Order: sequence, then C-alpha cells, then structure tokens
Amino acid sequence: MPVYNKLVRDRIPEIIETMGKTYRSRVLNEDEYIKELRKKAQEELAEYMNSKTDGEAIEELADLLEVVHALAAAHGSSVEELEGVRKMKAEKRGGFQEKILLIDVEDE
Repeated sequence: MPVYNKLVRDRIPEIIETMGKTYRSRVLNEDEYIKELRKKAQEELAEYMNSKTDGEAIEELADLLEVVHALAAAHGSSVEELEGVRKMKAEKRGGFQEKILLIDVEDE
C-alpha cells in the first residue's frame, strides 16, 4: 500500500472511491494546513521547473496558482486582495515584461 502523507485536492478521496479503493485521511488544523500548503507550493514549483513543454508548464502553473489561492485564503486574504497587492507592487516597481537582467550596481 503506497503511503503519501501529503495534502491533496478536495476531490481526490472521491476519485479514489470511484476506483473501488479504500484510503485513510484526516483533516488538518490551520497550522498543519499552512505548513502542508507551503510544501505543496514547493512541490508544484519543482514540477514547473522540470516541465519540458509549454503545455506541461501551463498545467504546473495552474496547480501552483491553485495553491497560491489556498494560501491567500489561509492567511485571511482573498484572490482579489492578492491581485490588488500584486497590481500595486507592479505600479511601484514594475513587472517582468521587459526581461531586464541586472548585472551589477556601482557602489560609491
């Protein structure tokens, strides 16, 4: 029997049941949930970094975005508030569309 001990999407138990399999799970407390979401973010980022095609990259970015949405909610925020903070930072500091690689800055 494979042992996973990891956070899974909400419908995974239902999918396992439709396959005629049994499973064990438990509901995490808030501290455990945030810890597991952070681990899941690292997992999804690693999968994105290892993607070989644009299609795979988009799939992994979608997974990562789902985790970001859950983390925002876990930290008492919303996707809309998160997007507002992102826009504010983009207005102040810019985005990444111009593809600028900073080489160095001369010290005085």
